[in-house]
Amino acid sequence: MSILTVGSVAYDDIITPYDKRSRALGGSATYFAIAAQHFHQISLVAVIGEDFNYADEKLLIDKKIDLLGLEKVAGRCFYWKGEYLANWNDRVTHDTQLNVFESFKPKVPDSYRDLPYVFLGNIHPSLQTEVLKQMNGRPKIVALDTMNLWIKETRSDLLETLKGVDVLLVNDSEAQMLSGEHNLMDAARTIAKMGPTTLCIKQGEHGALLVQNDQIFTAPAYPLCTVVDPTGAGDTFAGGFMGYLASTGNLSFENMKRAVIYGSVMGSFTVESFSVDRVAAITREDIDARYNEFVKLTHFHK
Repeated sequence: MSILTVGSVAYDDIITPYDKRSRALGGSATYFAIAAQHFHQISLVAVIGEDFNYADEKLLIDKKIDLLGLEKVAGRCFYWKGEYLANWNDRVTHDTQLNVFESFKPKVPDSYRDLPYVFLGNIHPSLQTEVLKQMNGRPKIVALDTMNLWIKETRSDLLETLKGVDVLLVNDSEAQMLSGEHNLMDAARTIAKMGPTTLCIKQGEHGALLVQNDQIFTAPAYPLCTVVDPTGAGDTFAGGFMGYLASTGNLSFENMKRAVIYGSVMGSFTVESFSVDRVAAITREDIDARYNEFVKLTHFHK
């Protein structure tokens, strides 16, 4: 069965130290869906405006993403303009226009309400909670992404949402902010008491850390020579992670380790181009080849 994902579909103007792109297709739901569809069927809930390009809609259709939950309303799509600095870790937001996203109220179609896999993209936690309320019973697994804005400004709403979440995917600074702990292992233990039994901490060029109770797995980032645009890398990481889990139906910690590597693979492809260009163009063979390179990279004899 399909993965339900809820988030933003947007257009970005992106400036990097070496190039720039205007009206690049973006948004958390877009990146997640394009990555996850390489592994499993995706059902998308989001909102777009009248300016959404037919070519971008066709891309989603061609990838066989179920768009029954993609609502088109009067107005313009969510828009973000940002600039990455020379170290790639720091970025400056020049403009954010919520547009149709400002009044977005997720409407989960009836045909989506029994889906066993749910990924709640980086949106206001009250909207994430509303999605869970519309589901028929408890999904098999619920994963959630959030950001420092929601942690700081809507903490009580986020804590309520986390009660119904199994896997939290955040970066290291977000994990520290949410938990109040500097040490990431202490942060994981504190966050587990909030609801999520599994914490996946994305650490950019330093890899990822997976923690579940007393079980720990750490993975490096794939070594890249060229970074074009890091936008959406975290969302495609989540797409690879959830897509692989759903494709196997195996939610064991051992299988989550493999899912982390697939997530890292998808993120590594994403940064090699602007927008979803690279991650949309690759094949499952490309993905598995890079996964096998990861295996060689991390393998050693006892």
